[in-house]
Amino acid sequence: MRAIIGLGNPGLKYKNTRHNIGFRIVDHLGDELKVSFKAGKGDYYYSEAEIEGQRTLLVKPGTYMNRSGQAVKHLIRYFPLEIKDLLIVYDDFHLPFGTLRFRRQGSDGGHNGIKSIIENLGTQEFARCRAGIGSQFDDSVSFVLSNFSRAEQKKLTEWLPMITDGIRYWVAEDIEAAMNKFNRAYI
Repeated sequence: MRAIIGLGNPGLKYKNTRHNIGFRIVDHLGDELKVSFKAGKGDYYYSEAEIEGQRTLLVKPGTYMNRSGQAVKHLIRYFPLEIKDLLIVYDDFHLPFGTLRFRRQGSDGGHNGIKSIIENLGTQEFARCRAGIGSQFDDSVSFVLSNFSRAEQKKLTEWLPMITDGIRYWVAEDIEAAMNKFNRAYI
């Protein structure tokens, strides 16, 4: 079993913000797979699908970003998952808009959602899919909580299927293969 966990903040206020790109990516994959989300046994929403012959969970924490780790911890307690089965999908303002980076492990890089997951799992050794949301800003908090521009929204419709292709490839292969094939700028 695999789990693809998109990070974001709950509520309409945050729906289209840069910080919620993880939710948007998981939602897009759910739309491609024609599955809907339901409440989990913890503070998360999930759907089950088969990707490349693997039973796969698509997950969105119901917590705010800085408490994402609590939802991930509940998830792995309830489902037969190990940390190696997780792929965390999230925004990265250190990467230019339209850039995709898979990583095997690493620090939180200043991302509060990743920081919370590291604290709750007790390890930095989990796979990530980082979506570049842009790196031109004066205030990082205001930037990540801002909506994408109209031009960026248009480009997102082209980019989201490329990201979900990379995620499907991770499910079928592994993090190394996904890194080698998909780590680059797309837009």
